[in-house]
Amino acid sequence: MSNTPASPKGKPAPKAAAGKAPAANPTDGKAPEGDRIAKVLSRAGVASRREAERMISEGRVTVNGNKIASPALNVTAADRISVDGKPLPEAEAPRMWLYYKPIGLVTSNSDEKGRTTIFDELPEDMPRVMTVGRLDINSEGLLLLTNDGAIKRKLELPSTGWLRRYRVRINGRPRDEDFAPLRKGPVIDGEKFQPMTVSLDRQQGANAWLTVGLREGKNREIRRAMEYVGFNVNRLLRVSYGPFQLGELKPGAVEELRSRVVRDQLGLEPEEEKPAARPTRGRGKPGGKPGGKPMAKTGGPGGKPTGRPGGGFGGKPGDKSPRSAGGKPGPKGPGSRGGTSGRGASQGAGRPAQRGGGKPSGGKNPRR
Repeated sequence: MSNTPASPKGKPAPKAAAGKAPAANPTDGKAPEGDRIAKVLSRAGVASRREAERMISEGRVTVNGNKIASPALNVTAADRISVDGKPLPEAEAPRMWLYYKPIGLVTSNSDEKGRTTIFDELPEDMPRVMTVGRLDINSEGLLLLTNDGAIKRKLELPSTGWLRRYRVRINGRPRDEDFAPLRKGPVIDGEKFQPMTVSLDRQQGANAWLTVGLREGKNREIRRAMEYVGFNVNRLLRVSYGPFQLGELKPGAVEELRSRVVRDQLGLEPEEEKPAARPTRGRGKPGGKPGGKPMAKTGGPGGKPTGRPGGGFGGKPGDKSPRSAGGKPGPKGPGSRGGTSGRGASQGAGRPAQRGGGKPSGGKNPRR
């Protein structure tokens, strides 16, 4: 039996010797300060977040003179960041553009098959931009562009709930009840689709025109859905994305939204807009490949486009675009003159009030 006397009950344990205390938790249970390095690079217009992570893994990014190999790093405004040996430019204020993507262009930074991308055809004086979602090579219409990775992610999330509206031409003579499975939300090849809004607008010879609305962006969603109910799509044109509308933009044209519109529609605080210098995008697509081409200008003072969508929706020049404000698809068919021109109800006397849909726009024209 040990001769060591027992410690009195309740007596506290001896204190650790001086200088032997364990190091305190550097974060003290709090999140690290600053933002992830890939997010900072994206906000500065260097690359998308995914591309920035690849650049980091390739050893092209340094922080405070040290090359980093992992994107798991938070940085603050006090850190010195360089990419390929050049200091990181200041982050721009969030900006957005409306772009009429023509048929035949790939919505990608680069294409392994060597096909022309939208970035080959954007104006050469535009800064580096990212697309909000995609349109496949055979689709046309409204594509949103932004210089801000956070805006891109926000608008692409299904939880954002913004309605995307399309004018769709299919081959055949459908009846309204043919689209009932799509309105309920079909399961196609084991993949669940959210319910769509589908209105049968008119028959035009061997083809029929529809207005389709959806709130998610699965790959080739509308084409797959129409094939599911027995019809083939031979033209697909996106006319709105939430409150943002194609209006009278001509194929290939670009129009920048006013900063106040971007701030109001996305719920950004005024202080988030920083009057920084605007870096310009190099010629050609990202990566330095030459060959950028000038595009059609949006004529008129103040950036107002003067043209109409080429060929109209029904194949006849001069057809007016239908209502395209992210709400319930209207019953009017292609070529109808009953709706607004797609540029908002506040523009032009005598036009009916624009119906809201998706996110409310507070009665303001989201393009101005």
